[in-house]
Amino acid sequence: MRRLLRLIAPLLLLAAAPAEQQAHPALWKLSDADTVIWLLGTIHVLPPGYRWRDARIDAAIAGSQSLTLETVLDQDPQAIARLLLAIGRAHGLPPLADRVPKAKRTELAALVKASGFPAPLLDGMKSWAAGVVLTSAALRQIDLGPGSEGVEPQLTAIFRGAGKPVDGLETPEQQLGFFDMLPEATQRRFLTATLDSPAKARAEFRAMLTAWSRGDVAALADAFAHDPEFTPELRAVLIDRRNAAWAEALQQRLEQPGTGLVAVGAGHLAGRGSLIALLRARGLKVRRVTRAISPRP
Repeated sequence: MRRLLRLIAPLLLLAAAPAEQQAHPALWKLSDADTVIWLLGTIHVLPPGYRWRDARIDAAIAGSQSLTLETVLDQDPQAIARLLLAIGRAHGLPPLADRVPKAKRTELAALVKASGFPAPLLDGMKSWAAGVVLTSAALRQIDLGPGSEGVEPQLTAIFRGAGKPVDGLETPEQQLGFFDMLPEATQRRFLTATLDSPAKARAEFRAMLTAWSRGDVAALADAFAHDPEFTPELRAVLIDRRNAAWAEALQQRLEQPGTGLVAVGAGHLAGRGSLIALLRARGLKVRRVTRAISPRP
């Protein structure tokens, strides 16, 4: 569920329940002689009232001439829904209940009912696409839902309000296409992951939120390494391939003089195989400019 929250929430434009805290997300600086690229680790589902900007992040925002996100979502939320239905439906699929373990079918029925989507519609969706749809209902079960903005929409508003361009490393079509290329067995594990108990999902989300708030990339990397639901197949498609493509894109951007801000999910910047590690492996100069906050005793 941690991975679902991080990867799916930006597509669904969801956020979380109220809170009042100061977060300290990790910020890196990628640079050469005439170019600076700020790299900000984000969380896509953020409780309203979470303050995540500090002096260094504000300086990076103010000094940047452009913003780059994982993807730029259409301002019409229905466009994403239409895209999901266009890519995520297929003929001749078995009922959704036949695609999850028998022990999880009661949970599936309850989540389908809570989602408000007709069961026949979900039965006609590919396993990954049904998982995307049901994630919305799963988030509501752990007190996460629409009504506030995560980091990316806030950044987008700031840059567009200043007349600065906003672009994406990927298109929405590409993002959904990553899920569509998953083998069926992996898609079904992805779908089954939405059926975690609310208590478990809530605890996992809070752990992820805490690690991000402290800028604790080691804790984020550890969560990746020890999450049995995040299989090697999922990691290869949803993390490794994308990180490799982004590293190439950012190296090319260094050829363009100026300053820009790149904001991607914090998990992409943590651990072995991270975007940071790949940039350094290319011999590029990248350093962290914020410090992790130690847990309170």
